[in-house]
Amino acid sequence: MTENKNVFIAIALSIAILFGWQYFYAGPKNEAARKVAEAQQQQQQAAKSTSATPPAPGNPAGTPTDTGGGVRPRPTVLAETPRVVIDTPKLAGSINLKGGRVDDVQLKDYHDTVDPKSPIITLFSPSGAPDAYYAEFGFVGDAGAKLKLPDNDTLWTVDGGADAKLTPTTPVKLSWDNGEGVVFHRTYSIDPNYMFTVDQSVENKGAAPVVVYPYSLIARHGTPHTAGYYILHEGLLGVLGDGGLQEIKYAKLKEEGTVKDSAVDRGWLGITDKYWAATLIAQGGKPYTPSFTYHANNGNESYQANVLGDAVTVAPGATTDSQIRLFAGAKVVSIIDGYQNALKLDHFDLLIDWGWFYFITKPMFFVIDFFYKLVGNFGVAILLVTVCVKAIFFPLANKSYVSMSRMKKIQPALTELRERYKDDRVKQQQGMMELYKKEKINPLAGCLPIVIQIPVFFSLYKVLFVTIEMRHAPFFGWIHDLSAPDPTTLFNLFGLIPWTPPHFLMIGVWPIIMGITMFCQMKLNPTPPDPAQAMIFNWMPVVFTFMLANFPAGLVIYWAWNNTLSVTQQAIIMRRQGVKVELFDNIKGMFRKKASKPSS
Repeated sequence: MTENKNVFIAIALSIAILFGWQYFYAGPKNEAARKVAEAQQQQQQAAKSTSATPPAPGNPAGTPTDTGGGVRPRPTVLAETPRVVIDTPKLAGSINLKGGRVDDVQLKDYHDTVDPKSPIITLFSPSGAPDAYYAEFGFVGDAGAKLKLPDNDTLWTVDGGADAKLTPTTPVKLSWDNGEGVVFHRTYSIDPNYMFTVDQSVENKGAAPVVVYPYSLIARHGTPHTAGYYILHEGLLGVLGDGGLQEIKYAKLKEEGTVKDSAVDRGWLGITDKYWAATLIAQGGKPYTPSFTYHANNGNESYQANVLGDAVTVAPGATTDSQIRLFAGAKVVSIIDGYQNALKLDHFDLLIDWGWFYFITKPMFFVIDFFYKLVGNFGVAILLVTVCVKAIFFPLANKSYVSMSRMKKIQPALTELRERYKDDRVKQQQGMMELYKKEKINPLAGCLPIVIQIPVFFSLYKVLFVTIEMRHAPFFGWIHDLSAPDPTTLFNLFGLIPWTPPHFLMIGVWPIIMGITMFCQMKLNPTPPDPAQAMIFNWMPVVFTFMLANFPAGLVIYWAWNNTLSVTQQAIIMRRQGVKVELFDNIKGMFRKKASKPSS
């Protein structure tokens, strides 16, 4: 039985990988109908509630609450207040002159679905609209201080009037006079991608000094729907000072209420989704206190990432200023890395959830991206990367396949040995080991190809799952999104029957191709002598076909292509070792019989 250990260890490893992925990484798979119903229910609940703005950081009294009578359609809320248009190559939206918030941001390059006519992605929405999400800036004062400060009801004046527009070449300056000798200024600038720069200043024209604390926050009303995957963090996060990456789930923040860090003088923090994020990047060298907070007011929930600067005293006749940056956009690898290098940000690239095996996953992305730039198709790039990986590990795989070929060659001798010592297990095992030693066979060598695939499988899965470059990336034919499962299914004859099968029956063309290639590869391996073992061996491709059917199509294509290359490599080695390749001979025989069959 020792000669079959390699087969069953390989099978056990494969099952462990796939079940582990399904349980720990792939997460719970929900029916599409249930998701829609859940989203509708949440929207109905939100429509019954009123909107409230959580208190600004460091302000014990809180800021005035927004009014407006509950959740209204987004266009209605946007039309209720004067605004300054945001227009860049990648962003569309507006700045609310009432309160001075950045609360209307849409991503021009990305759509809800693969259909280019579908709506573009909405990142920020104003308070009072569904899924309110925005960035707010301002100043707070000491508790009990009577200094009049701008708040959510403050109507700012914009330089340039109605013609003002925020573009990469035209910043926008807002001003507000508190009528008590203090004038507040705020200037918004933006680059061609997703980075806002917000400069705030306080001009003291009065006779007494004033004390203010600059603050910035990103607020999100309601608990957003998340995919619930263990492999992916969605929620609040940041890298603060000399600390590492902090990741805080919505549920954890809701339980704890506040997660506050000690004062630091550099870093970034914010809120992330799978493909989009909004983060605050504090001005380096100036101390601030970061925090994450949860607020509940009359059934309304909100989550905040806050930056509270140290107290600043503005003498009569003097002006003080502060600066903060806001990233609000898509987590494009090249753009994120560019900001990290240009702004010297610590670990800003971890805004993309590369995971624990960062050192494997990110290089894998760069290799795929390199080939994509050469061929213009991420699917083809994955095929080319697979060839490169096979070439790198060729010596190890070659050694493994040689050992497996020799094992298949000596199967008659092993069968004879079993028959001779069928009642003496000890002599049977001793005879097998002597035969392995004589033929220079490692009975565990068959595990090596599976073991080699593990880091590649992991890194490719992660790249397909978390990088926005793979979102809606087409292959050929019916595969319009490599990051989504194959949309076809055998159980409606691949679309010929007008019926949508249940989720677990979505067995598409590529999973079937993968199962066939896996079956071919297993047929080249030594056949287990025990009928029960042989049955398990034969059913494994079917099991894997069902298990991989809901994985990203790009991963299934990789697996099928990798199997095809492995079958080719193993068959060549078997022929060189003098082993008959029965699989190919059987296929040839089938075609010969069909060709020789007389026509009626």
